[in-house]
Amino acid sequence: MPDDSSAAIRPTRWEQAGVGRRGYGEKFAGLIRAGKDVEGEARLADALAPRAATILDAGSGMGRVGAALQRRGHRVIGVDLDEELVAQSRSTYPELPVVQARLDHLAPEVLHERGFPTAYDLIVVVGNVMILLADGTEQLVLRRLRALLVPGGRILVGFHTNAWPANSRTYHPDDFVADARAAGLDLEQRFASYDLLPYVAGTDYVVTVLRRSGESASPSGATEAV
Repeated sequence: MPDDSSAAIRPTRWEQAGVGRRGYGEKFAGLIRAGKDVEGEARLADALAPRAATILDAGSGMGRVGAALQRRGHRVIGVDLDEELVAQSRSTYPELPVVQARLDHLAPEVLHERGFPTAYDLIVVVGNVMILLADGTEQLVLRRLRALLVPGGRILVGFHTNAWPANSRTYHPDDFVADARAAGLDLEQRFASYDLLPYVAGTDYVVTVLRRSGESASPSGATEAV
């Protein structure tokens, strides 16, 4: 299992993609200008979160998911390592605060130093973030995110399973769940899409909801230790 020092010198797969990653922000900006629906992830995140929740958008990119959640009444903080995407996010959604940082270095003190919350009701990790991390840092990132959850908080994760987009890794959903459990997180739900199509083995996309180990939601929405 890698430690923080090994992660510090390991480039992410996103960074290794070089010029191949440059079309990401432009693609979504074009879809938004064309009036396309780009809020599927935000709708599910909104349903998972309490009203007026504090939400961390981990790997926030050009800001579309975080901004959509803001419009639904949540307090959202974005985090992304890519300088160009952070600049695009701040230009397109100036009301959305964004921290430029690596997820494998993210810690409560990093957020505190910048005046942001250190505990979150929901953490959103969508847009293939998990398959574009630095090699071998998946458990480390999940532990980092777990440390930022309030009691009863959840993590929403979505990614392709078949090494798409380019330069990403193949990540079997069961391997991801094993990494999550090693990081102190339990599988709560798993789907094949953000509109909750049922998960079946072999699907090329997986949407997973995680909760801290030892916690479960009661029917009223409160959290109980088990």
